[in-house]
Amino acid sequence: MTSVPVPLFMQPVAPMSRTVLNHTIFWSLTIIVLTIFYGMGMPTYGVAFNVIMMFIPIHMLYFYTAAYWAIPKYLYRRKYLQLALILLGCTLMAGFLFRLLEITVADPYIYRLMLKKDPSFKWHKLDGTFRHQLTKPVYIINALEQSNLVFWVAVSLKFIKMWFEKRQLAVQSELSALKSQIHPHFLFNTLNNLYALTLNQSPQSPAIVLGLSDILRYMLYECNTDNVLLKRDIEVMQHYVTLEKLRYENRLDLNFSITGDTSSQRIPPLLMLPLIENAFKHGTSETIEEAWINIDLCLHNYKLKFKISNSKPIDDTTPAKKTSGNIGLNNVKKRLELLFPYAHHLQVFNEEELFVVILDIDLRQNLVKHENKDTDRR
Repeated sequence: MTSVPVPLFMQPVAPMSRTVLNHTIFWSLTIIVLTIFYGMGMPTYGVAFNVIMMFIPIHMLYFYTAAYWAIPKYLYRRKYLQLALILLGCTLMAGFLFRLLEITVADPYIYRLMLKKDPSFKWHKLDGTFRHQLTKPVYIINALEQSNLVFWVAVSLKFIKMWFEKRQLAVQSELSALKSQIHPHFLFNTLNNLYALTLNQSPQSPAIVLGLSDILRYMLYECNTDNVLLKRDIEVMQHYVTLEKLRYENRLDLNFSITGDTSSQRIPPLLMLPLIENAFKHGTSETIEEAWINIDLCLHNYKLKFKISNSKPIDDTTPAKKTSGNIGLNNVKKRLELLFPYAHHLQVFNEEELFVVILDIDLRQNLVKHENKDTDRR
């Protein structure tokens, strides 16, 4: 079978190509904005464009020298005095080159065109000798202002981009740490369940091993991404529930209902599992009498509603139990604050006889890159 070539515009953009594209867009917008701004005082916008293009190499030389050589070399090494002296030198050099280009090329070019339009036109900026024009303070200040305007806008955007990338790295690192807290805790509880059944040589042990194997496969090989299919994450939760039902047998009344199409949406892995684990560990396992858990998951377009409620043991007021019961819930809260800071609503109701958690998430607002489709758009 012959492969069909992927069109160029559909191919993924490499990091270097993306950087070049971003810089191209920035300088193109800079040229357009400056042309429109200065074009209002020139014969035509075409003249303004030609003049701006004369000065763009100076702006680019100034920016790339400072942003990609001086700042990385001295700022990151905390050599602030050297950096200040070099930036001052770059500023003076850019102003000098800007003024030099004005006197020798740009101003005579504009003057010739103005004379064609109005033969009586006089431009006092060109009065005096070359040295007089070069050293006149008002024009030196003007050259410094114009040469620095583009530079500081570009540097500001670069620092904003660096701050955003650093923040993203910090978020990713914290999310990885939070996920790593989930894995050992969950495995420890599940292995304890398996151990208890194998001691009694329970025929349910092979089913638990099979279910645990699938959960381990998911955690080891599928959870290393930012997002997974919601359908797959639900399957793992169902496996976990099945393992716990085998353990508690008829002592547990459990209902797990799912509504909506979960096949296309994506979600950060193991986001809801700690809530289920919490219901079993601090509700069912500590209840001597018959216990119950109700789990409802509803997906409407990209909006997910997850509700879990469980019975509570009679004596559930000791500080140790409260502290241990909050670990999984606090973990979920932290992940939600990082992933969906303005697109989630978590409600916790700790009543006398039951514990309820209601989670609403707008999956489309995931801050970490995702592939959820906006099903409201047609």
